[in-house]
Amino acid sequence: MTDMVDAAERYLDECALDRPHLAGNSMGGFVAIELARRGRAATVCAFSPGGFWTSGDGFQQRAFGRLQRGVALGRFTRPLLPVIYRSSTLRRIILRDVAFRADRISATRALEFIDDGIGCAVLADLCAAEWLIEYLEPPPCPITVVWGEKETLLPPGVLDRVERIPQASVIVLPDVGHVPMVDDPRLVARTILARTGAIAGDD
Repeated sequence: MTDMVDAAERYLDECALDRPHLAGNSMGGFVAIELARRGRAATVCAFSPGGFWTSGDGFQQRAFGRLQRGVALGRFTRPLLPVIYRSSTLRRIILRDVAFRADRISATRALEFIDDGIGCAVLADLCAAEWLIEYLEPPPCPITVVWGEKETLLPPGVLDRVERIPQASVIVLPDVGHVPMVDDPRLVARTILARTGAIAGDD
């Protein structure tokens, strides 16, 4: 994950972006917070960020265990998935850790999701490595942690760890899961714009 943050910072340099507004989901939320730690963000909006756990508390193992089991099952059933994913009900059930309303994902996009997981050469390394968000006080910029009301991949106890960023704001979005862009992309966009000050309010 440190390599990923380093790569993201190099990208900002290549694009001549000093302190842009950053938003990220899951591992991307972790990267956005760590870039802020390095002074590279004007604001951060982190959706269900990874890293708010403690070594030995089981939160990371639970989340990554579910992720790896899902990918393993997808690999085993891949020849059947083009038929299985024709059913919106089955897409919603199978991809419930991705989104609350996974039936809104097309069959083609659902196949892309599982193929990305199957083809990720570093998935096992990411899941095995211990990486966490350390105490950050004072925050170098406004940081907002956004949680999906229907989150199932990360356990609710993760939210208690947001206290590691004492001045962070916490927002719970209704009827969205771990990847809220699937469930309600407009709500996600409005949430980001509100936190950057581009629009008034969070709704």
